[in-house]
Amino acid sequence: MQRDLVIKWHFPHPPEKVWECLTNPAMISQWLMKNDFKPVVGHKFNFHTKAIPKMSFDGIVYCEVLELIPNKKLVYTWRGGPEPGVIGLDTVLTWTLSPDGDGTRMVLEHSGFKGFKNYIASIFMEQGWKKKVLRRLETTVNNMK
Repeated sequence: MQRDLVIKWHFPHPPEKVWECLTNPAMISQWLMKNDFKPVVGHKFNFHTKAIPKMSFDGIVYCEVLELIPNKKLVYTWRGGPEPGVIGLDTVLTWTLSPDGDGTRMVLEHSGFKGFKNYIASIFMEQGWKKKVLRRLETTVNNMK
Protein backbone atom coordinates (compact mmCIF):
# COMPACT_ATOMS: atom_id res chain seq x y z
CA MET A 1 0.00 0.00 0.00
CA GLN A 2 1.41 3.38 -1.05
CA ARG A 3 -0.10 6.82 -1.28
CA ASP A 4 1.24 9.97 -2.91
CA LEU A 5 -0.12 13.48 -2.52
CA VAL A 6 -0.38 16.04 -5.33
CA ILE A 7 -1.60 19.51 -4.41
CA LYS A 8 -1.87 22.39 -6.89
CA TRP A 9 -1.89 26.05 -5.98
CA HIS A 10 -1.83 29.38 -7.81
CA PHE A 11 -0.12 32.58 -6.70
CA PRO A 12 -0.66 35.99 -8.32
CA HIS A 13 3.11 36.55 -8.10
CA PRO A 14 6.08 35.67 -10.34
CA PRO A 15 7.93 32.37 -9.74
CA GLU A 16 10.97 34.22 -8.36
CA LYS A 17 8.91 35.59 -5.48
CA VAL A 18 7.40 32.20 -4.61
CA TRP A 19 10.85 30.60 -4.94
CA GLU A 20 12.24 33.02 -2.36
CA CYS A 21 9.64 31.78 0.14
CA LEU A 22 10.52 28.14 -0.62
CA THR A 23 14.30 28.58 -0.26
CA ASN A 24 14.98 31.39 2.23
CA PRO A 25 15.34 29.79 5.70
CA ALA A 26 13.91 32.82 7.53
CA MET A 27 10.87 32.84 5.26
CA ILE A 28 10.42 29.06 5.51
CA SER A 29 10.29 29.52 9.30
CA GLN A 30 7.36 31.91 8.84
CA TRP A 31 5.12 29.54 6.90
CA LEU A 32 6.40 26.02 7.66
CA MET A 33 8.81 25.31 10.53
CA LYS A 34 12.09 26.36 12.10
CA ASN A 35 14.90 24.99 9.95
CA ASP A 36 18.53 25.06 8.90
CA PHE A 37 17.81 24.80 5.17
CA LYS A 38 20.33 25.83 2.51
CA PRO A 39 19.48 25.73 -1.20
CA VAL A 40 22.37 23.41 -2.04
CA VAL A 41 22.05 19.89 -3.48
CA GLY A 42 23.29 17.39 -0.89
CA HIS A 43 22.68 19.72 2.08
CA LYS A 44 21.19 17.84 5.04
CA PHE A 45 18.85 19.90 7.18
CA ASN A 46 16.06 19.56 9.73
CA PHE A 47 12.67 21.06 10.37
CA HIS A 48 11.70 21.41 14.04
CA THR A 49 8.18 21.38 15.44
CA LYS A 50 6.20 19.96 18.35
CA ALA A 51 6.64 16.23 18.94
CA ILE A 52 3.62 13.94 18.54
CA PRO A 53 4.54 10.77 20.48
CA LYS A 54 1.19 9.07 19.69
CA MET A 55 2.08 9.33 15.99
CA SER A 56 5.69 8.13 16.58
CA PHE A 57 7.04 11.58 15.68
CA ASP A 58 9.82 13.25 17.67
CA GLY A 59 9.20 16.71 16.21
CA ILE A 60 12.14 16.62 13.81
CA VAL A 61 11.82 16.20 10.05
CA TYR A 62 15.13 14.94 8.63
CA CYS A 63 15.76 16.20 5.10
CA GLU A 64 18.33 16.31 2.31
CA VAL A 65 18.17 18.47 -0.81
CA LEU A 66 18.05 16.11 -3.81
CA GLU A 67 17.43 18.49 -6.71
CA LEU A 68 17.33 22.23 -7.21
CA ILE A 69 16.53 24.18 -10.37
CA PRO A 70 16.26 27.87 -9.38
CA ASN A 71 12.76 29.32 -9.69
CA LYS A 72 11.45 26.00 -11.06
CA LYS A 73 11.96 22.91 -8.91
CA LEU A 74 13.04 21.94 -5.40
CA VAL A 75 13.17 18.33 -4.21
CA TYR A 76 14.12 17.07 -0.75
CA THR A 77 13.61 14.06 1.46
CA TRP A 78 11.07 14.26 4.29
CA ARG A 79 11.81 11.67 6.95
CA GLY A 80 10.62 11.29 10.51
CA GLY A 81 10.29 8.89 13.39
CA PRO A 82 9.99 8.46 17.14
CA GLU A 83 13.64 9.36 17.87
CA PRO A 84 16.87 10.27 16.05
CA GLY A 85 18.08 7.39 13.93
CA VAL A 86 14.71 5.60 13.94
CA ILE A 87 12.83 6.47 10.77
CA GLY A 88 9.22 5.38 10.28
CA LEU A 89 8.29 7.83 7.53
CA ASP A 90 10.56 8.07 4.49
CA THR A 91 9.08 10.33 1.80
CA VAL A 92 10.08 12.91 -0.79
CA LEU A 93 8.74 16.43 -1.22
CA THR A 94 8.82 18.05 -4.67
CA TRP A 95 7.91 21.69 -5.27
CA THR A 96 7.47 22.63 -8.93
CA LEU A 97 6.88 26.21 -10.07
CA SER A 98 5.85 27.38 -13.53
CA PRO A 99 4.69 30.71 -14.91
CA ASP A 100 0.91 30.83 -15.27
CA GLY A 101 -0.44 33.99 -16.88
CA ASP A 102 0.66 36.82 -14.61
CA GLY A 103 1.29 34.48 -11.70
CA THR A 104 2.76 31.13 -10.70
CA ARG A 105 1.37 27.62 -10.69
CA MET A 106 2.84 25.58 -7.87
CA VAL A 107 2.56 21.82 -7.60
CA LEU A 108 3.47 20.12 -4.33
CA GLU A 109 4.08 16.38 -4.59
CA HIS A 110 4.62 14.51 -1.34
CA SER A 111 5.36 10.94 -2.33
CA GLY A 112 6.27 7.60 -0.80
CA PHE A 113 3.77 7.03 2.02
CA LYS A 114 4.19 3.26 2.35
CA GLY A 115 2.27 0.94 4.65
CA PHE A 116 -0.92 1.38 6.62
CA LYS A 117 0.50 3.63 9.35
CA ASN A 118 2.04 6.03 6.81
CA TYR A 119 -1.13 5.90 4.71
CA ILE A 120 -3.00 7.23 7.75
CA ALA A 121 -0.27 9.84 8.32
CA SER A 122 -0.66 10.96 4.70
CA ILE A 123 -4.33 11.75 5.27
CA PHE A 124 -3.49 14.05 8.18
CA MET A 125 -0.57 15.60 6.31
CA GLU A 126 -2.67 16.25 3.22
CA GLN A 127 -5.17 18.19 5.32
CA GLY A 128 -2.33 20.11 6.96
CA TRP A 129 -0.77 21.02 3.61
CA LYS A 130 -4.10 22.12 2.13
CA LYS A 131 -5.77 23.84 5.07
CA LYS A 132 -2.86 25.33 6.98
CA VAL A 133 0.59 25.27 5.43
CA LEU A 134 -0.22 26.47 1.91
CA ARG A 135 -2.39 29.27 3.29
CA ARG A 136 0.50 30.40 5.51
CA LEU A 137 2.81 30.23 2.48
CA GLU A 138 0.33 32.35 0.52
CA THR A 139 0.23 34.92 3.33
CA THR A 140 4.04 35.01 3.46
CA VAL A 141 4.31 35.54 -0.31
CA ASN A 142 1.60 38.21 -0.27
CA ASN A 143 3.39 40.10 2.55
CA MET A 144 6.79 40.15 0.82
CA LYS A 145 8.05 43.61 -0.10
